[in-house]
Amino acid sequence: MTGDPVGRYDVLRSERPELFRNEPGGIEILTDPAAVEAAGGVVYQDPYVLLVRDAVRFPDGRTGTYTRSVSATAAPGCVILPLLGDRMVLIEHYRHATRSWHWEIPRGFGTARLTGEANAAKELAEEIGARVRELLPLGSLHPDSGVSADLVLLFAARIDAVGSLETGEGIRGSMTLPFAEAESMIADGRITDGFTIAAMTRARLAGLTA
Repeated sequence: MTGDPVGRYDVLRSERPELFRNEPGGIEILTDPAAVEAAGGVVYQDPYVLLVRDAVRFPDGRTGTYTRSVSATAAPGCVILPLLGDRMVLIEHYRHATRSWHWEIPRGFGTARLTGEANAAKELAEEIGARVRELLPLGSLHPDSGVSADLVLLFAARIDAVGSLETGEGIRGSMTLPFAEAESMIADGRITDGFTIAAMTRARLAGLTA
């Protein structure tokens, strides 16, 4: 938590000015102290995420507030599609937010002082015990432009094997399967994770799948 939401808001504005950019015709962020205090500022923070309530002026002239989540580090998160020969790897991961098991691909928060590529290699090693043989950038993604300020980098990674899974984080299994079979899991609803669907789509468009 934060004991000084307005002060933390000022620090965030100083450290990450790109989060407070105003575009012509867009929703304007109001930064005068009284407006920030009335809106709330940084109303919650932990080592992973900040919850920010901005004072804003809408294009029609109305004023109000808008709430958004911001990662605690400016470094982008990453999502990695593991490719094992002509097949791909999925992990079965329990997600607290949905209280459900999900078939998905590895991902992680951004890590300060690591490049996106280094962070992707770290996440693969941690989650599925795999070493990257070749890392292929697939572009970037805004996971939820309505509530999240974050940018996530997408990668495909050629690996030689799957090792030990990070069971302490709620991963209970993995499977290696043809890309077309994974696409059928999207079609019938067995894969619902948006990051996985996005990375697979980019891989298909990049010609990385059979």
